[in-house]
Order: sequence, then structure tokens, then C-alpha cells
Amino acid sequence: MKIGITIIAGIAVAAVVTASSAVYTVGEVEQAIITQFGKPVGEPITSAGLKLKLPFIQVVNRIDRRVLEWDGNPSDMPTKDKLYISVDLFARWKITDPLQYFLRLRDERSAQSRLDDILGSETRNAVAKHELIEIIRTTKGRTPLRDTLLTDEEVAQDIGALVPIQKGRALVEREIFEAAAEKVRVFGIELLDIRFKRINYNESVRPKIYDRMISERRQIAERFLSEGNGEAARIRGNRMRDLNKIQSEAYRAVEEIRGVADASAAAIYAAAYNTSAQAVEFYEFTRTMQAYKDMISGGTTLVLTTDSDLFKFLRGMEAGTSADSDIPPGSGASTVAER
Repeated sequence: MKIGITIIAGIAVAAVVTASSAVYTVGEVEQAIITQFGKPVGEPITSAGLKLKLPFIQVVNRIDRRVLEWDGNPSDMPTKDKLYISVDLFARWKITDPLQYFLRLRDERSAQSRLDDILGSETRNAVAKHELIEIIRTTKGRTPLRDTLLTDEEVAQDIGALVPIQKGRALVEREIFEAAAEKVRVFGIELLDIRFKRINYNESVRPKIYDRMISERRQIAERFLSEGNGEAARIRGNRMRDLNKIQSEAYRAVEEIRGVADASAAAIYAAAYNTSAQAVEFYEFTRTMQAYKDMISGGTTLVLTTDSDLFKFLRGMEAGTSADSDIPPGSGASTVAER
């Protein structure tokens, strides 16, 4: 009795194990390949639900049917104009032929490695065929915002303008996508999209970009400096003109005042010295003495005639008495007087 129960229990356990090995489920986001002794058998299972297989000898290989992500590592690569940039790319893909995918790649790790090779190679080829501006610029006909301080001459020199392009980044991405999609299709993979995630200037490129930006700003700064120097020269010119005008007006006022003063002084002298004959003689004497003071200094020699107005006040001087004793007055002879 006990032996029979044990046998029945063993048979039941074996039946459960066999049934569990023969039954499997496929999820909504999965597809499956059934292999027997390592080789695929039958068609791929792409519908969700409860499925049957041969127990123990057949194995279920589950494959994701969702949209998968590929994110490459940043890589330095040269452009057509020999400038190095660091390109970071990402893509979206899915498995459309699970049998080919399983036969060629087996798992997602191998698929990611193969995508690294293909997408990296096509990206490098595309970047090498285009200049830097083609990869940086997004669209072909974009109109830039330009500095409102630019003059017409600077606008004519294309300062602040965008360099003309033939394609732009969107078409470069399309070229990479079309070339890579054809190559990954043989692995049962459909490439859905590809985009540049980040493009950084390489260390060797950055100084050139900065130099160009600095050059454009320096041109604007030099224009401002030139305009400032011109305005400063105009202000200095106006200052000198106003200063000369003020000085000339002041000089004219001084001369007018001096002329009025001289006229007043002459009028006062005339009124003072024309009162009598003695006043006139005194005025003549004082003016002659003043002339002597202005004309004669130490070591001065004068050559005068005896009838000179300047000499008549020297006739009575003691220094000239002996010199004049033999010369009759009014003879017109020359006399030397030394101080």
C-alpha cells in the first residue's frame, strides 16, 4: 500500500515537472525563439500567450520587441576642414527579424557592440566629408539675430552673419541614418532614428573659434574707439575755438579799456600842463628826463647835435661845460655825451 502511494506520488511529481517544462508564456513585450540542442526550430513566436514546447530538450530564448536605446560614447573625429570635434551620438532601434537576430547576434550585448562599430564608423565617415559649419548649423536658411549697433559698412562686411552652408546638421544625420540602417538590417534590426546628442569643440579647435569671436568684437570695439576719438577731437576743437574767442574778446576789451585810460591820461596831462608857460616848460622837462631814463643806461653813448631838443637840458650840466666852451650856440656841430 505504501509502495503504491509512493509510486503514484512520484508519477504525479514527474507529470508536474514535465508539464511545467512543456508550458511557457510569452509577454506582450517579448518574442521567442525555440531552440533544440542549440538550433532554432520552427518559426519565431511573436504573439503573446501560453505556449507549448517539447519538455527538457527545447529551450525558450526570449527577445525584446520594444524600442531599444543605443547611446554611444563621445569620440574625437576630424572634419573636412581638418578640425577635431568630439561627437556624442544616440539612436533608437528594434528587433524586427528575431530569427536573424538570434542567429547572428544572440543577445542584446552583442547587438550593442555591433551598433557601436557600425554607427561609429558611419558617423566618422559623414563628419570627415563635411566641414565643421555643416555639422554645427542646424538648418540651411536660418536668419541670425544681428547686433543693432552694427553700421551699414560692418553689415556689408558680413560681421555677425552666418557662414553659408549646403546641408546642415539635419541632413548629415539623415546620411548617417540611411547608411547605417542598410548595414544593420542584415542582423534583423531596424534602425528607427539617430541624432547628435552633443558636439563639443576639441581643445585644438576652441582657440580658433574664440579668436574669430574676438576678432569680430574687436572690429566693433575699434569702431567705437574711432568714433570716441573723433568726438573727443571735436570737443577739443570746440574748446580751443571757444578759448581763442574768449581770449580775443578779452584782449579787445583790455585794449579798449587801455585806450580809454590813455585818452583820459592824455586829457588830464593836457589840462594840467596847459595852464601856463611854466607848466608847459616843466612838462617838457619831466618828459625829457623820463626819455633820458628810458634811453640811457650804464655805458650808453649818445651822438647829438648842439641844437637837439635832448641836448638843450645837458648844456648846463657840469660834465659838459668844458666841452661846450668853444662851441657857439646854434652852430649845429655834433657833440658826444657819455653817461
